[in-house]
Amino acid sequence: MVITLERPKRGKRLPSVISPKNIPDSLIYEMMDGRTIYRKGYKQVLAGKKTLEEIMGASSLQSLVASYIAKVLFQFINEDVYFVLINEAGINLDHKNNLANDLAIYDKTVLKPSMISTKYTDVPPKIAIEIDVKAEYEDLTELGYIYKKTQKLLNFGVEKVIWIITSVGKVTVSTQEKNWETMDWSKDVEIMDGYSFNVADYLKKQGIEY
Repeated sequence: MVITLERPKRGKRLPSVISPKNIPDSLIYEMMDGRTIYRKGYKQVLAGKKTLEEIMGASSLQSLVASYIAKVLFQFINEDVYFVLINEAGINLDHKNNLANDLAIYDKTVLKPSMISTKYTDVPPKIAIEIDVKAEYEDLTELGYIYKKTQKLLNFGVEKVIWIITSVGKVTVSTQEKNWETMDWSKDVEIMDGYSFNVADYLKKQGIEY
């Protein structure tokens, strides 16, 4: 169902409690523990202060980092062995949990070619890579959301979860064996099989000071 949002008139206040019935599906980002998770900034859209496109679009820095990580992946990935899914690839953990990954590496023995469809995947990627928090979770801080989402992915069978946080220049790596290691993004971060990325070095080479 498509809901048309009207810009509130000057001086009009939104109700303190926003009914989910008044929120369009386009503002939904994920579902976690049966709870709908909306896109970061969704309240500003409902208030008429921003457009949907403004909160869905990535910053130039986020886009550049994502492009760099994808470039690194495709330089070494064996496409006979792995799929690389990008663009908020959906993953269905169970009937109460639908998450999204910015980049995900799947072993083709797990995600078989015959399983590629118009639906979310329902098997774990080998590696999930996230660039910044794009969700607004009412009862958690951004760090709390990162912890919760990461643990759910690991419990589902993901071998490694990598978060790149552009606002502070940090990278967090979580694995089944060694959970939670946070480092400056000037460090080399291994993706898999000895192949790594270094965001700070890349930005410096591009003449970007951050």
